[in-house]
Amino acid sequence: MRIGLLSDIHANRVALEAVLDDMPDVDALLCAGDVVGYNPWPAACVEVLRERDVPTVMGNHDRMVASERNFGANGMAQAGVAHARSRLDADARRWIGSLPRERVACDGRVKVVHDHPERIDHYTYPREFSPALLGDEEVLVLGHTHVQGYRAFEAGLVVNPGSVGQPRDGDPRAAYAVLDMDEKTIEERRVEYDVERVVDAVAEAGLPDGTGSRLREGR
Repeated sequence: MRIGLLSDIHANRVALEAVLDDMPDVDALLCAGDVVGYNPWPAACVEVLRERDVPTVMGNHDRMVASERNFGANGMAQAGVAHARSRLDADARRWIGSLPRERVACDGRVKVVHDHPERIDHYTYPREFSPALLGDEEVLVLGHTHVQGYRAFEAGLVVNPGSVGQPRDGDPRAAYAVLDMDEKTIEERRVEYDVERVVDAVAEAGLPDGTGSRLREGR
């Protein structure tokens, strides 16, 4: 069984479309959260995942949009939350609010969280990947850092597919991964998309300039 792994789409419809167009044949998709936030197209990205019935967990930006809270000091994150709330209808807000903190798939062989299995909002970078993160599952999928990476252990795999909509590992291309459950392998994939189209849309939406300009450098 082959599974396409997505994370941190962050309302970047252009990048999401590029990833789905590039996606090889897979049996299923999973999403490790943060469908919305930062970029201009939260409703379109929610619609794509709902239409495809993609099992998705709640990221921290999703949580803020679904609640009445917002981020404290990060102006770009604050603006993205406010923008998403203004663009999502009540049904889409309910869908985001219904997302769980974790999911299991493949009869419990795969667990998906956004950040860390136990520490909510913790940035778990690839250098921190260890067998201790694994429970009963064979594969742990997480996101949140926007940094693509994976490690294989005797106990199983830990993988961050990277960010579809806002990579932060120095590579501006949209990131995702393909998990082969039979072979127990991860294929890290990157795909170019029209970054300048997103930069222009960020400006048109009145979002902070940095939200768009950082996409050029993958930071």
